[in-house]
Amino acid sequence: MSILQVDAVKKIYITRFGGNQVQALSNVSFEVQEGEYVAIMGESGSGKTTLLNILAALDRPTAGSVRLDGQELSKIKESSLASFRREHLGFVFQDFNLLDTFSLKDNIYLPLVLSGKSPAEMQKRLAPIAKQLGITHLLDKYPYEVSGGQKQRAAVARALVIHPRLILADEPTGALDSKATDELLGLFGEINRSGQTILMVTHSVKAASHASRVLFIKDGEVYHQIYRGNSTENELYQKISDTLTMLATGGEQR
Repeated sequence: MSILQVDAVKKIYITRFGGNQVQALSNVSFEVQEGEYVAIMGESGSGKTTLLNILAALDRPTAGSVRLDGQELSKIKESSLASFRREHLGFVFQDFNLLDTFSLKDNIYLPLVLSGKSPAEMQKRLAPIAKQLGITHLLDKYPYEVSGGQKQRAAVARALVIHPRLILADEPTGALDSKATDELLGLFGEINRSGQTILMVTHSVKAASHASRVLFIKDGEVYHQIYRGNSTENELYQKISDTLTMLATGGEQR
């Protein structure tokens, strides 16, 4: 079942001075199936960040449509967007976006507090997630007291605790060392196998090689895609590397 439909999305920005038009996205179309793990890759300036902002309902397309569970995002009233994101989308960022004055537990609880959940409901939701992510013993610590990998686990817990339809991850391994990266990618795999749909924007070939499908954005369009199929992570890693080389050198897609 398709939960995310992106149809002919275009985004044009008007520069502040001179009124010049910059086309960030020209014609992006794809679908994400429930339970899928999709990575989006492309060179800097290819439109990845713009696309992610539109999928996150942080920006609106100039043309085209984005539907989550059949709901057209551009039709949601501005006053309702924050609550929509809070109830349907989980976010994992490169820089964690944790508040240093809050404990990890309170950081994770924040979207539930904003949604008006009771303390009992918040505790009930957090306990199994904290156990799965291995952070139960860290919940009373503050972000500045834990490692980058532990911060990212807390950020993943914050995304999962709302029971989102879709997790949007923006360079989730970008600030992690190799050990923490391996641990996080392993957790993403576990989370995906439990049924959670994940869409990740990344520059990391290693991170993308853990996905079930990789989309490549070039010049504001989906230029190519690779399905994992029966490929191992190493085999998919090589296919991704070859495709990125092709994109960088202007070769033809294969």
